[in-house]
Amino acid sequence: MQANQENYRKNGYEEPWCAYFAIENGQLVGTCAFKTPPKNQQVEIAYFTFPGNEGRGVATRMAQELLKIAQARNQSMRITAQTLPQINASTTVLSNLGFTKTGSTVHSEDGEVWEWSRETNIDADAG
Repeated sequence: MQANQENYRKNGYEEPWCAYFAIENGQLVGTCAFKTPPKNQQVEIAYFTFPGNEGRGVATRMAQELLKIAQARNQSMRITAQTLPQINASTTVLSNLGFTKTGSTVHSEDGEVWEWSRETNIDADAG
């Protein structure tokens, strides 16, 4: 929550472009967010599954919900995400949801990352 508050101070708070918690069976299993409100018809998503909850589709469901929120607001928005520069669970989630790896960049905190994107107007239930 502290990281979210810091992000809101830096980038502003605007619903629905905020952070969400994933709760399943009464337990907190992950968190997901829009990193900032949309700019130039584009918004970046992020998600994190809490330890012990990996491999159960939590990340996929969180990303799907963020896609649905974005699509409900703007049918032609570009959704982006960043991952570590290696094939991993997150790259599988994004690929299964119709994202395409568009390149790489150097992130100020994470170093080199892969960049991904897709349009909102494709089926958010893909995968």
